[in-house]
Amino acid sequence: MKKGIAASKGYAIGKVLLQKHEEIIITDSKIKDVEAEKAVLQNALDASKEQLQKIKAKAVESMGQEKAEVFEAHITLLDDPEFTGGMMLEIESNSINSLKAVDNITNTFVMIFEAMENTYMRERAADIKDVSKRIIANLAGKGGEDLGITEENTIVVAEDLTPSDTAQLDRTKVVAFLTNIGGRTSHSAIMARTLEIPAIVGLKDITTSVKTGDSIIVDGIEGICIINPDQSVIDEYMAKKEIFIAKEEELKKLIGVKTKTKSGKRIEVCGNIGQPEDVDNVLAYGGDGVGLFRTEFLYMDRESAPTEEEQYNSYKYVLEKTEGKQVVIRTLDIGGDKTLPYLPLPEEMNPFLGYRAIRLCLDRKDIFRVQIRALLRASIHGNLAVMFPMISGLEEFQAAKEFVEECKVELKAEGIAYSDTIQWGIMVEIPAAAVCADELAKHVDFFSIGTNDLIQYTLAADRMSEKVAYLYNPMHPAVLRLIKMTIDGAHKHGKWVGMCGEMAGDEAAIATLVEYGLDEFSMSATSILTAKKIIIEQK
Repeated sequence: MKKGIAASKGYAIGKVLLQKHEEIIITDSKIKDVEAEKAVLQNALDASKEQLQKIKAKAVESMGQEKAEVFEAHITLLDDPEFTGGMMLEIESNSINSLKAVDNITNTFVMIFEAMENTYMRERAADIKDVSKRIIANLAGKGGEDLGITEENTIVVAEDLTPSDTAQLDRTKVVAFLTNIGGRTSHSAIMARTLEIPAIVGLKDITTSVKTGDSIIVDGIEGICIINPDQSVIDEYMAKKEIFIAKEEELKKLIGVKTKTKSGKRIEVCGNIGQPEDVDNVLAYGGDGVGLFRTEFLYMDRESAPTEEEQYNSYKYVLEKTEGKQVVIRTLDIGGDKTLPYLPLPEEMNPFLGYRAIRLCLDRKDIFRVQIRALLRASIHGNLAVMFPMISGLEEFQAAKEFVEECKVELKAEGIAYSDTIQWGIMVEIPAAAVCADELAKHVDFFSIGTNDLIQYTLAADRMSEKVAYLYNPMHPAVLRLIKMTIDGAHKHGKWVGMCGEMAGDEAAIATLVEYGLDEFSMSATSILTAKKIIIEQK
């Protein structure tokens, strides 16, 4: 038996397909014809781009637009003048072969990114490695090869699975995957949950513990796998699998059901989205609306900020799709772990506590104006609520509302319509906002608790740091007190409270949050039905 990190729920019984990528030898050999070698590299870049475009199209179909955006970032890398341009320059300047040029530039970029304090930027090193691996494979004539999966009930075992590998998994044949490395927030783990196939990551040495053809059981609930089990164990897990599938089918019956506790309290269960197309998945799982539209995804993986018209069309699409269900849109939340190539931010010792979110928007009103105007224009197409992130006190909220009024005056002068029924709220993610919730509630229309930041700010524990992960506890008494203070403060003034952080979809926390009086839960689409079931069972 091997124990790892349960990355995607479910059970699978099948045969191992061990992935051992053939090592490509890279030498220091010099070349004589620089232009010919540059042409060889360009052909490999073009082939890589074509492959990634196909993978992205397949990923959009199987996993949705938001999860597929990682491949757009990979495609953008292939056009990066410093990355691929640097490879060309290596060939020109040093007359080295294209394989070595790619390897040199990749190592330089990976070293730079892995040394960064910013977590988001550190994670980009994995994307660079994935793209580089593809370029090198194409240079070696091994590009475009799939994982070689031909049999049903295949369980893929690998050192790691890149986003490209995971996106290409054929769900009619692959029933699970296991990796030596990775965590619950790795690209492959997130994609596995979207594909709804069991996965265990962080197994350390699974690739040396099995061989292709071995029988194996994957328990994606407990995070264990059993190699070459005897028939009695297989029978036991077959029964567990049938029960799990039956429960999943039973959950689907809740898709059209209004979520109420046994005492009759109506609670909204909504979905979080990052791209307009993600709303389709939320509705497919029976979501009551959108509890968080992360608009920063509209700004990412592009060379310039989205225009007012582009944003208007994105918001309009979601509002029309939801047909009157509430859509809560968060204004631009850039900074901390999220950066934009066309919006350089100052170097800061603690970017999570610095120039970000509403602080940036109130300073850069040229950017903020475009978004607020687009939101106001789109408001006539549905039931819109807007929330401002990173609010620490009343002054910031009032400044944001005053700016909204300025934008309304502009639109009115231009003869452009907007709704007068928009709700304006704040993200409660700074402890100061939670402590002052009863005062803030006099001025806002609603609160949405962003637990991801609230927990790390309260416990002084970086949620992305493995070294202090043991401190990051959603059920810590201090965190729970702040949540309760927020809910009580809002209800005192007749305002509603939602939650859009990861805690909202945490099965272990839902009962407590219902008891505290939370009015709305918002989570990833695949968690909606389980949350509904738990809420319905509460008093």
